Amino acid sequence: MATQRYNAGIQRAKGLLEIAAGLYDSSLSYQTQRAAENVLQTDTDLGRVLRLSLGTKKSETRPEVTLSFITGSFREIIAVGQGHCSLAWVNPSVLLTMAYRGTGPFPKRLPVRTIAVFPSYDVIGFAVHASTGITSLAQIGKDRIPLRISTGVIPKSSLTGNATMFTISAVLKAAGFSLTDLRRWGATLHSAPRPSDPSRRKGIEKGAIDAVFDEGIKSWGKTVLEHGFRFLPIDGGVLKTIKALGYRPARMTKTRFNALTEDLPTIDFSGWPMIVHAEMPSKVAYALCEAIEKRRDLIPTDNYKALDIAQLCANDEEAPYDAPLHPGARRFYRERGYLK
Repeated sequence: MATQRYNAGIQRAKGLLEIAAGLYDSSLSYQTQRAAENVLQTDTDLGRVLRLSLGTKKSETRPEVTLSFITGSFREIIAVGQGHCSLAWVNPSVLLTMAYRGTGPFPKRLPVRTIAVFPSYDVIGFAVHASTGITSLAQIGKDRIPLRISTGVIPKSSLTGNATMFTISAVLKAAGFSLTDLRRWGATLHSAPRPSDPSRRKGIEKGAIDAVFDEGIKSWGKTVLEHGFRFLPIDGGVLKTIKALGYRPARMTKTRFNALTEDLPTIDFSGWPMIVHAEMPSKVAYALCEAIEKRRDLIPTDNYKALDIAQLCANDEEAPYDAPLHPGARRFYRERGYLK
């Protein structure tokens, strides 16, 4: 059998991709502890934008394929919708829903479609210490309670911020007040750069904070329950308003959080969707799915399980989506037997 190889240009291109991936395990990276999950997390000073041009020969029959990949939030989804970037990989799935429907921070519908949704279970949590006597979000606004709140970093605007703080602000607005109102009432806001930040756990343990408003529930939910906090329900009129933006109702369950006394209504924050433009050629969308399947063993997952390709199109609890699959992706999943 003849020895197989890629042509020299492709060898160099693939080599550069391997080097790019390896940089995330280089001295540019460092590790922090996710105490609640008892795992080490790798962080890095390296950026998250990859621009890739595939192909050197142009012809009418086989045109060059040019792709650019990016991770991020609102601005990155807009870049895909405007054709400036080929694919955005974001978190959570509701961002794709809002972009597709033209709700939330998106003033109009964007021509975006789903390639795959990677599993990542999460919900939004509003936790307060039991000593505050608070049992609902509305009570905070009605009584103007000056809480000491740990939350995310407050952005200058919705589009320059992230999904977390947009969602927190949207829920509070639906409840009748804002982060600005809270400050005016004497509340202090402790900004955590990520849900698992060690300063948050320290504040919870030492009693320096009496409320946590955030996502990333796996990294701090158990901790607050062990230190006398309770989670507030997102229901009634607040839930109705948030659902209109595109958020799915969800529940914090005793199965996942055994310190809960009962299941609690909240909103979903799950899924890592890969987003492309609706007019991406079907053969390219199909090839993207092929590439995911071929590299399934190398792609990191958020649920600590081996990547199940069928789950990428399953629309389940960990990987929800409400924007249609791109036709090329849908054809791939159906042909391979992943989509019934």
